[in-house]
Amino acid sequence: MEDSTFLFTSESVSEGHPDKICDQVSDAVLDACVKDDETSRVACECCTKTGMIMIFGEITTSATVNYEAVIRETLREIGYDDPAKGMDYKTVNVIVAIEEQSPDIAQSVDATKIEEIGAGDQGIMFGYATDETEVKFMPLTHVLATQLGMRLTEVRKTKLLDWVRPDGKTQVTCEYKMKAGRPLPQRVHTIVISTQHTEAVSQEQIRESLMEQVVRAVVPGKYLDDDTIYHMNPSGRFIIGGPHGDAGLTGRKIVVDTYGGWGTHGGGALSGKDTTKVDRSAAYAARWVAKSLVNARLCHRVLVQLAYAIGVAYPISIHVDSYGTGPSLSGKTDVELVEIIKANFDLRPGCIVRDLQLRRPVMQKTAAYGHFGRDDDSFTWETPKELSL
Repeated sequence: MEDSTFLFTSESVSEGHPDKICDQVSDAVLDACVKDDETSRVACECCTKTGMIMIFGEITTSATVNYEAVIRETLREIGYDDPAKGMDYKTVNVIVAIEEQSPDIAQSVDATKIEEIGAGDQGIMFGYATDETEVKFMPLTHVLATQLGMRLTEVRKTKLLDWVRPDGKTQVTCEYKMKAGRPLPQRVHTIVISTQHTEAVSQEQIRESLMEQVVRAVVPGKYLDDDTIYHMNPSGRFIIGGPHGDAGLTGRKIVVDTYGGWGTHGGGALSGKDTTKVDRSAAYAARWVAKSLVNARLCHRVLVQLAYAIGVAYPISIHVDSYGTGPSLSGKTDVELVEIIKANFDLRPGCIVRDLQLRRPVMQKTAAYGHFGRDDDSFTWETPKELSL
C-alpha cells in the first residue's frame, strides 16, 4: 500500500460567488461594529438573489453603523457594479432585519474577567496542519484551488483579462502517495476553472487565456505533466452569474473556508460571528495549535478537535490524531501531544480572544480565499507558537 497512489480533490470559489458575497457582507458588518465597539456581539447572516441582498440576525453594539452603506460598499469592492454582472451595488434592494442578542445567550458570555468568559454555544471545532506545503502547512489541493481563485480575481480587477466577471469556481485534483501516514503530492491530475465572462469572448479564447494567465501563473511546473487534464468552463457559456445565476447564503462554503476537505469539519460556519462564538475563535485556536505542533516537528500532520459546552469556559475535550506521524517523527504519542497542548495553550474562549488579538476589525479579509494558510499578519493564528516540551 505504501507504493499505491490515490486522488484527492479540493475546490474554491472567487469573491464574486454568491455565497462568498454573503460571507464578505456578514464580516464587513462585523468589522464595522467592532471598529467602534470591540465588545460588539454579532451574529449576522446574509442572503442574496437577483436585485436583492438582506442581512438578518442579532447584533448588540454601542457602535453607530450604517448597515446599508456597509453592504453597498462591500458589493462595490467585489466588483458588482452592473446588472449585467448579476448585481449593481448602486441599485440593489437592501433589506436589514437585525435584532439584539438574546439575553439568554448573553449571560453565557458576559463576564468581568476575560478568562471567565464562557462559550457562547456548544459545538466541536477542528484544526488541521500538514507539512506537505512547508511554508503554509496546508494541503496542496486546497492551496492551489484557492490560489487559482485569487488569480481569477487579480486578472479581472487589473483588467489583464477584461472579459472576466466576478463569479467563478476552481477545483484541483492531485495524485498523492501515502508514506507512513503522510500524503505526499506527486502531481496535479486535473484542474477545473469556471469563470463568469462577457458575451463577446469565445470559448477558445477563454481556454487559452485561463491556461496562460491563471494556471501557469499559479501552479508550479513540477506538478504539471502531459497527462494533466484541464477543464476550462466545461459547461460552455457562463454569462449569467452572481446572484442572478444562483442564490447566496452566509456559511455555505465552510470547507472552502478551511482545509478543502482534508481533516474534517465540525459544521459551524465562521463568517458573521464575533469571536465570543467558539465556532470562529476555537476554529482559529485549533488551527493555531495544529500548526504549532507541525512547526515544532512533533508530527508531520495532525488533526485537533476542541469541544465546548455553552456557558462553560474550559473545553470539555481535546482530541488529537497525528495519523501515526507523531510517534514516527518525534516519538510523541497522540496522548502525549494532548498534554503538550494543555501545557502550552489556554483554550478558554476569552483567552483565545486575548492571545490571538481577535477583537480587531480584520475579519472581512478572512471571508474570501480561506481563513487559514494566509500570508497576512492579521491572521494571528497562522503564527506558530514556540512550545515548551
